[in-house]
Amino acid sequence: MTREKFNQIYHRAVERKGGEVNLEILLTTPLNNDQLRLIPDHRWLAEFTQKVFQCGIRWQVVRNKWSAFEAAFFEFDIEKMGLMPIEMWERKAQDVTIIRDLKKVMTIPENANMIHRAALEYGSFAAMVADWPEQDIIGLWLYLKKHGCRLGGKTGAYSLRGLGKDTFLFTQDVEAYLRHTGVIDGGRDTLKSLRAAQNAFNDWQQQSGRSLTQISQIIAFSVGDNRV
Repeated sequence: MTREKFNQIYHRAVERKGGEVNLEILLTTPLNNDQLRLIPDHRWLAEFTQKVFQCGIRWQVVRNKWSAFEAAFFEFDIEKMGLMPIEMWERKAQDVTIIRDLKKVMTIPENANMIHRAALEYGSFAAMVADWPEQDIIGLWLYLKKHGCRLGGKTGAYSLRGLGKDTFLFTQDVEAYLRHTGVIDGGRDTLKSLRAAQNAFNDWQQQSGRSLTQISQIIAFSVGDNRV
């Protein structure tokens, strides 16, 4: 199947949203590299942790308890995370003010270690993220999957989007569109599918001059239930 031109996708989204102005209001703009570099490393750990805990449960449940998470884990200070003994982590996992899940709690020191190692190499974790080219955003997804804990699948990508890194997402509607149009036809997280999706988004980016974030949102608004 011939890949659809971005203009076709855009015009369909415009029609579904009642006009160009209405559509554009719904789109978000990712941070630029200078803005990304200003994000402290502990905020990346916080974002990863929030997304890990949101897996499998309603997101709002985690959001409602998030201030307790921040207090329990010292605002995710990377150095402090590295100093906590296993016994302390086990006690934290029994804290009634947060969601008691030892396996998810134990992702925090592992992901703190990933962030620390990247900071040693790049100056900060944020610098690594900022410098990672959007044209290979799946490479950053795979880095998080390989070096982090429970950051594969959608979790890593949603974390990046959450803090402003330009990335497309495999939302239900975006994935359905990519399958329907033949961009991907196998497992969503296979290297073949990731590369095919990246190539398609790179092509649409060249056609439109838009960010991967907005292209992904526009695709979602052009089909299905608009899950962006």
